[in-house]
Amino acid sequence: MADTAEVLELARAGDGEAFRELTEPYRRELQVHCYRILGSLQDAEDLLQETLLAAWRGLDSFEGRASMRTWLYRIATNRCLNALRAGERRRQRETESVTHAAQLPEPTRSRAEPEWLEPYPDSLLADLPDRAPGPEARYETREAVSLAFLSGLQQLPPRQRAALVLRDVLGFRAAEVAGMLDATENAVNNALQRARARLAAELPEADREQAPLPGSAQERRVVEAFTRAFEVGDVEAIVALLTDDVWLTMPPLEMEYQGHEAVGNFLRTVVLSGGRTFVLRPVRANGQPAFGFYRRDRGSAIVHGHGLMVLTLSGDRISALTRFIDNGLLRDFGLSRSLREA
Repeated sequence: MADTAEVLELARAGDGEAFRELTEPYRRELQVHCYRILGSLQDAEDLLQETLLAAWRGLDSFEGRASMRTWLYRIATNRCLNALRAGERRRQRETESVTHAAQLPEPTRSRAEPEWLEPYPDSLLADLPDRAPGPEARYETREAVSLAFLSGLQQLPPRQRAALVLRDVLGFRAAEVAGMLDATENAVNNALQRARARLAAELPEADREQAPLPGSAQERRVVEAFTRAFEVGDVEAIVALLTDDVWLTMPPLEMEYQGHEAVGNFLRTVVLSGGRTFVLRPVRANGQPAFGFYRRDRGSAIVHGHGLMVLTLSGDRISALTRFIDNGLLRDFGLSRSLREA
């Protein structure tokens, strides 16, 4: 196998295979990085492709003072910040959210602006390289892909968001982050301090260690009980599985519901009203149990997709239900838009 310097020279000479050899080890982690900043798998994939194209076109500017990995993260981060500054995605989905919100009961609270967030399939996380984060990292990988963490990130201004991900998730040094963001170390540290304070206020207070391990017997018991209750439309049984302070959220809708009464009322009057029943197909998203939702139609063996739901567990209870109504997400989890019941 040629050494890195030889491969780099081949890539600079226009060898596409050499370029792929240089960049392929970082492809998946760059996609996850873009996802953390943007909150959307599709947008992350688009920005990953933009990053690789920019790297291919700008390979002559790579001088080797930083590693190839650091150089690619710089390009990806700045492409993501440019996308956030454009603002078109947020305005479009903000309009869509208003249309849906008019049909929902009075919420416990409404966010000041819609939060755009999509789930990330665990099947893609399995492809991440076994690369330990840098010494500055503060978050474990499992926590740094959770919906609670991603939701908190989306509340931060773009540069604060990028600084926190680069420093506290990936563990880059302040000097490296400053170089990526074309900022001083002092500016990076100030942005990081503000981001940490804001994120601490956004994240739930419950200890993450209370969540059962993925695939554990405890997790399976809760998931199986939830599935049984939901598929027969037993709202009381569902509510019995929830923590007292449970949250129901539906990104990008700004309306959120907390507690047994509010969540139970939402299930009775919206999701399971009129005798509606669903079939749930288990998947995993963001390191958490999740389901593809399929609604039954009377007299038909075909069930039709109604988005996804992700559960956040705390011990043997469910502390958050995150509902995604976009059927386009089913494909990302290997699910079809309709199924035939056995």
